[in-house]
Amino acid sequence: MNYSRLFALVGIFLLLQPLPTLEARQLSGEHPNYVVIGAFRIHKNAIRFTSHAKADLSLDARYEMNPNRNLYYVYVLNTSDREEAIAEAKRLREESEFKDTWVYNGFLGTLPEGQSAAMYAGVDINPVSQRSMNPVSGDQTEPNNTLTNAVSDASNDTGSILVSETVSPSEPALTGTNAEEEDEEIAGKKFYFKLSRILDNNVVEGDVDVIDNQKLRKIGTYKGNTNVRVMTPSGNSAQVSLVCEVFGYRKTQRDIDYNNPTGDGIERNEEGALVVPFELVRLQKGDIATMYHVYFFKDAAIMRPESRFEVNSLLEMLRENDKYKIRIHGHANGKASGKIIYAEEGSDNFFSLTRTKEGFGSAKKLSEERAQVIRNFLISNGIDPARMQVKAWGGKKPIHDKHSTRAQENVRVEIEILDN
Repeated sequence: MNYSRLFALVGIFLLLQPLPTLEARQLSGEHPNYVVIGAFRIHKNAIRFTSHAKADLSLDARYEMNPNRNLYYVYVLNTSDREEAIAEAKRLREESEFKDTWVYNGFLGTLPEGQSAAMYAGVDINPVSQRSMNPVSGDQTEPNNTLTNAVSDASNDTGSILVSETVSPSEPALTGTNAEEEDEEIAGKKFYFKLSRILDNNVVEGDVDVIDNQKLRKIGTYKGNTNVRVMTPSGNSAQVSLVCEVFGYRKTQRDIDYNNPTGDGIERNEEGALVVPFELVRLQKGDIATMYHVYFFKDAAIMRPESRFEVNSLLEMLRENDKYKIRIHGHANGKASGKIIYAEEGSDNFFSLTRTKEGFGSAKKLSEERAQVIRNFLISNGIDPARMQVKAWGGKKPIHDKHSTRAQENVRVEIEILDN
């Protein structure tokens, strides 16, 4: 056999094969997957929508520019695991007001210098059909009167994204001569909330809630350690409370005059933002902290993907000081028994509904299993089991009435510091 001729033919054959399309490569999981709940052309509406998702629904919402669509994409999860993103998008469609959540596979954010948007093209994926959706055109709009601004057409296999700029009937769109003026009108003054650990001055990742003291309502939640614009209080008083509650640290509050902020360490940085420092102290013996950003799949002792950050914060705290001993308290909403979804024995996937089994048990049992899955996560990452206890309460210690619109907040995990 003439092997040289055979190899030459094989080489020609390979050269003639079409390369995978950009969409095929994106669907294969080569790029990050974002679980997107909305898309906006106007910056101020993206800000409002993100604040609503954070403040009212306790979602870890963020927004970035999609350079190919020229739209601000509001998303609640960024993961390399496409199946995880698909599962979370489906859950939000079923369990939240975001009935048209989709997955974006591609690049979001500011393009690297000298790079074109075409080099970072992405694809929008319908989580139900798991096929690409039709991209939105620059002049396409779909007016509505709800906070949901992006609609996918579930009647076909692909669907398409329609963009609306109406955020809510009570908050009409603001007008201005340019985008900068619009941002000023909605977003107010520049602040920089400097979050650091008092022990060693290391930067701490976290957010700050700004409360309008006259109206007793949250103005918004703002990311720490970066310049942000804080919306102007709507009342006559300019008194606001700045509340920083980062898991693993004691809650810290500063009260200031929005128009004339003064106090220890408050100054302006080079960009003209008002720097407000928060020196955070680790939790101490006797403290009990709620894991506000640990969520579970319905009827399951399995954490949703967005819980990763907070359980990793707990892990970091326990690694930092091996004298810490904790009790993990599990709470449920109500006392009824029902279906319980567990991870299969030996599974180390704490954030996915793959490899699961179903059982039946009480609300107390469910709360115990949810506390236990956090303990198992910590053990799998090297924490000594002897440093952790589990306490199940079921529905005995609700925060709200079980029929309240906020009853979901009864489903929670708390960490009690037994020793440090």
